[in-house]
Amino acid sequence: MINNTGGTEANKTLGSVEKAFTVLEQLRQMRKTGVSDLAKQLDLPKSTVHIYLQTLQSEGFVVQDDGEYALSYRFLEYGGDFRNESRLYQVAKPEVDKLASETGEVANLGIEENGLRVLLYKSDGPEAIHDNAPIGEYAHMHWTALGKAMLAHYPTSRVESIIETHGLPRANEHTITDADELVTELEHIRERGYSVEDQDRRQGVLTIGAPITDRSADTVISAVSVSGPKSHLEDQERFEELVSAVKKTANVIELRYSHY
Repeated sequence: MINNTGGTEANKTLGSVEKAFTVLEQLRQMRKTGVSDLAKQLDLPKSTVHIYLQTLQSEGFVVQDDGEYALSYRFLEYGGDFRNESRLYQVAKPEVDKLASETGEVANLGIEENGLRVLLYKSDGPEAIHDNAPIGEYAHMHWTALGKAMLAHYPTSRVESIIETHGLPRANEHTITDADELVTELEHIRERGYSVEDQDRRQGVLTIGAPITDRSADTVISAVSVSGPKSHLEDQERFEELVSAVKKTANVIELRYSHY
């Protein structure tokens, strides 16, 4: 069956809904803007963009101040409610806080969704250098220690599917962009039990990650990591301390998750 947007019954979508999310995404990138500038960026008539903005404002997802529009905090309410109901989040949060406190660095909890790494939670230790990554951030799996820790324990077919869907784009000169090279690194991660993000995404930042497994299903469901300045974390003794701390935290979360 062909639907009114030109797709088949299996993949039919509503063009108006898609367009609404296009408006929201552009508004997110622009932070705050007027109708004219937004319409120009979207290459849509001002009247059309205005109708979408008015509709989104009436539903509480957009706010307007002195002729300019921005996203509302309603998205935070939706995301916060959803995350707080997560069994993984409830189990892992205190352990991530403890990891940050004990190491002094930034501790992170991530999951994979639709082939991308989602930053579910992070906690800053007392000596941490502030990390600008926002909660809920999506990033390519191969850019991050969290993502690589999970990829390393996925079936080959799933890794290939993620690469086919999202590719291996470059964040900087340190990013792995070759599939064979990534596969080799994932093999090393499985062997040693932890992943390393050595400036793969951000210059001067080193991150150590470990996978979290649902032991009842023997499936990797998440990952935990610590991040900090490469100049500080790459000291061999410090590095080994952090590897031990991250792996221990992953193990505790696994046990708590299994008996929660």
